[in-house]
Amino acid sequence: MAKVQFFNRELSWIEFNARVLHESLRKEVPLLERLKFLAITESNFDEFFQVRVASIKRKLHGSAENARDSSGLTPPVLLSKISEKTHSLTKLQYAVLMNTILPMLADEGILYVPPEKYTQSQEDFVTGFFKHEVFPLLTPLRTDTGEFPHVGALSLTAAFLLEPMKGVKKLQSALSTKQESDIVALVQIPSAINRIVWLPASDSTRQFALLDDIIRLCGTKLFPGFNVLETLLFKIARDADFAVNEDAGTHFIQAMEEVLEKRKSSFIVRMTYTPTSEKLLEFLKEKLRLGSEDVYEAPGILDPTSLSELLNIEGNEKYLYPEWKHFYPESLPGEGTYWNTFRQHDVLLNVPYESYEPVVQFVQQAAQDEQVLAIKMTLYRTGSNSPIVQSLKQAAQNGKQVTVFVELKARFDEKRNISWAEELEKAGAIVVYGIVNLKVHAKICLVVRRESDGIRRYAHIGTGNYNPKTAKLYQDLSVFTASQELVNDATLFFNVISGYSALQMMHHLYMAPVTLKTRLLELIDREIQQSTKENPGHIMAKMNSLCHPQIIEALYKASRAGVQIELNIRGICTLVPGVKGMSENISVVSVVDRYLEHSRIFFFQNGGSHELYLSSADWMERNLDKRIELMFPVTDKKVFKSVKDILSLYFQDNTHSHILQKDGTWKQRIPGKKEQAVRVQEALYKKYKRTDDLKKNAPHAEFTVRRK
Repeated sequence: MAKVQFFNRELSWIEFNARVLHESLRKEVPLLERLKFLAITESNFDEFFQVRVASIKRKLHGSAENARDSSGLTPPVLLSKISEKTHSLTKLQYAVLMNTILPMLADEGILYVPPEKYTQSQEDFVTGFFKHEVFPLLTPLRTDTGEFPHVGALSLTAAFLLEPMKGVKKLQSALSTKQESDIVALVQIPSAINRIVWLPASDSTRQFALLDDIIRLCGTKLFPGFNVLETLLFKIARDADFAVNEDAGTHFIQAMEEVLEKRKSSFIVRMTYTPTSEKLLEFLKEKLRLGSEDVYEAPGILDPTSLSELLNIEGNEKYLYPEWKHFYPESLPGEGTYWNTFRQHDVLLNVPYESYEPVVQFVQQAAQDEQVLAIKMTLYRTGSNSPIVQSLKQAAQNGKQVTVFVELKARFDEKRNISWAEELEKAGAIVVYGIVNLKVHAKICLVVRRESDGIRRYAHIGTGNYNPKTAKLYQDLSVFTASQELVNDATLFFNVISGYSALQMMHHLYMAPVTLKTRLLELIDREIQQSTKENPGHIMAKMNSLCHPQIIEALYKASRAGVQIELNIRGICTLVPGVKGMSENISVVSVVDRYLEHSRIFFFQNGGSHELYLSSADWMERNLDKRIELMFPVTDKKVFKSVKDILSLYFQDNTHSHILQKDGTWKQRIPGKKEQAVRVQEALYKKYKRTDDLKKNAPHAEFTVRRK
């Protein structure tokens, strides 16, 4: 039997989402955190179907229908496997919600009340709430007018099966349905109202209803003259895998806006529904052109993502993880500017354990400093109300040369990025809207400052987006530096991506799709050349995803040469570990915990002259071949040691890690009887807390001054 060389990318991603779902099953995880993991699972699946599954479905109608991917699967077979695995996980997801999370919340006095259990006072409250707060917002839509009404992507929608009331004359002008046909109407659940509606209770419990339950209960008021026979709640995911016309030139923003419009009416790839009406289900499957493999039953409450209001209830502290503070870095001054510190040494920032405030301050200081002449920066996902964007606007208004590379093709953030780009242009900044056929995914900011000894440059380079909100949830590493080698290369990098500058040789920054992949292959090959039986080579790497065939083949070759390879992959991994004669020296682990592991760290033993790199890029084809990415060496000795210690710690986790097996399954790692439990995220938090405590408690030197 031939060896399997690659796991399938999509099936590997589903396994990752299963690990996220696993966190909701853990009894030691606080109750509302378990609910949060359920919501993350749902949100992940929504995006997966909109992008990855949509792309596969399109292949069914093209010439690639019978083409096999690197794992040997054709699109029809792959879709079947995706459906099978996702149905299984969806069933588990809703079983956890309805049979575990909600009953445990009820035990804590937080009760979901379905319509059939409303008390009289609650029913009166719901009726009044519907009449005054909900009814004016609703728009019932007929389904018999030739063209089926538009159903918004990821919007909760209620379907109603109706029949005319006896003795009521049907007005043909209002409804032209044939008597023998089913009469079906659709009502979109308004997002302007919270889905959770708190009910009056006669005891000390907190009880809530769902907006969709109320709408279905009061449905007869929407359809005077008709009885409501059955109802069904559903949500659809549409194809969102659209590419913008890269040749649109000066009309690029208009072309991007057209892409956003197309998403609203693209073909449907999945529907989740409450199993309350078989007749309505069959009706929707027919009208929306969905097969049985495309519909997913959600018993009970559909879509846990909209239950997030429960995370903010009074007294929620005991149902959430204990608060972990974001500590201010010890190596940065608490007051004043950073320039003198950066001139002396590099500074490492490890968020969210350390505060993201230094990054915000770095840009703000540059915007306000009269000596700063220019700021150059890449923006991929910035979040809403970004203080960094506001500082860039201020810098431009202050007369500094501000150049910002805003990636409009950042999926699902396009609209926000268009808005930022227009605001920056109005403030006087130079805005570059990405690069034709490539996404600018690099994370870098360069500040040019006039000082007493001439022009000096400062850079911030990292693994994560310039987004202060996600920096509280995503683990990322970045470095502030005034290193001449790195800032020289940073200047060349911005010149290359801003215009017609020919590719110039950068000696310390490696840029995809030009030199980054080549450098990685050289580093892997160097380990092979230096590896001996007595002193085998060693590679450690941490990233989000690994699925680049060329990189994987190089790792297999290294394994066969005896190089010891340790991989920490949060998400997708198509490499097959532990196969004799191919990958027996490769191990793969994955850590899923309260923070999203997002940093990319690469270590190479190099015959004892160790090298470390940080990067914005995963080892994927899209990152190494189709995006502008950066990888840079860690050269400051203190920073090097810190990063190496952090990376090593990730391979010691035995409480929130899973080990990839050679059959593609992931086995939870559990500490042995004599083994100390290690939770990497907790260990890192405690490390930074100890450092902060020592700084606060450090004795202040006092000097006795002799006087005459």
